Amino acid sequence: MPVFACAGCEAVLTSPVVRVALPDHAHQTYGHELLPALMESGTYAVDPEPSGWPWRPWEEIDEREAEGRGVYAPLYSLSYGPSGAIAVSPGDVRGTVLIPQRCDGLCCGLDGRNGPNLACEQCGREVATRVDDCSYWHVVWLDPRAVRAVGVAGPERRVLAWGELRDEEAEIPAIEPIGAWSPVWEAAVAAALARLLVASGGARVAVPAGAVADVFRPGLDVLLPPGPPMRSLSLAGPGLPAATSDIVLVPRHPQTGEAWPYGAGVPVPLSAEVWTYLAFHDDRRLIAVSRGRAGDACRDSLPPLLPFRPFRPDWDVFLDTLARLPEVREPWLRAIYDRVKNGRYSAPFL
Repeated sequence: MPVFACAGCEAVLTSPVVRVALPDHAHQTYGHELLPALMESGTYAVDPEPSGWPWRPWEEIDEREAEGRGVYAPLYSLSYGPSGAIAVSPGDVRGTVLIPQRCDGLCCGLDGRNGPNLACEQCGREVATRVDDCSYWHVVWLDPRAVRAVGVAGPERRVLAWGELRDEEAEIPAIEPIGAWSPVWEAAVAAALARLLVASGGARVAVPAGAVADVFRPGLDVLLPPGPPMRSLSLAGPGLPAATSDIVLVPRHPQTGEAWPYGAGVPVPLSAEVWTYLAFHDDRRLIAVSRGRAGDACRDSLPPLLPFRPFRPDWDVFLDTLARLPEVREPWLRAIYDRVKNGRYSAPFL
């Protein structure tokens, strides 16, 4: 279990943290309110893509240069910051001070638009970028060029076996108490939807009824051509019966980021905290009634929360994911990409 220290003076900059997979919503912007921390306390994740300042608009980037960086369709801009930025919870950061001239934001806090805004308190080296403005998940991005991991005494976190996900992985409910869809769900489903389109090959997909249909069918119905379904979709993973569908939604391990290995069907990884909810959650719970002998009678608890609008995947996450899949260069899929990019406020993203 490492801590991260300043590469210049060795001052400790974080509490001990363990590595987990980078969340699908790491770069999501949502609403106009203060969001919670991106990372759970005591964890960190690494972004393999270049991230942060400086940015270059797409018009200034050669197509071959973009493809060399793994981007196959136009985005608004590309980061030319370092690869391997390290995300930690703001509460796990130690020994840093704000850089006053870098404290810009849109509204309620810092958005990191001008590069690193945290310096090592001991030597003054620029080491990280804090983001805590409204619409952003609160996070500190450690600059991989300015910090290094240092091992400390203590037990290493055990990697969960696939069969333990149901008991150990926290589910994230689809609906928030105010009746809105969870932004975590909107990001996770958007990322999976982009990969699901690739797996479809452009053919209509039959989606099982229930929660899977609630979040995936609207997008597939709008983005794929009309007609009878030619391929089928189902959930597959530890604890579920063997699937026989053409395409399977499988969990992405919350620690390693690896997709559950499945031999049949085309696997499409989905965030484990969302997959686990879809696979096992029962929105109706039985509780004992107050009359009669204990345990003899039960009734349903309060009905589940219902959303105040249909589900919509996150537009930015969908496009960012699809732009990084080589298959987007195929004409049918590029046509979908361009239609979505030019129609932000059309179904299913409306």
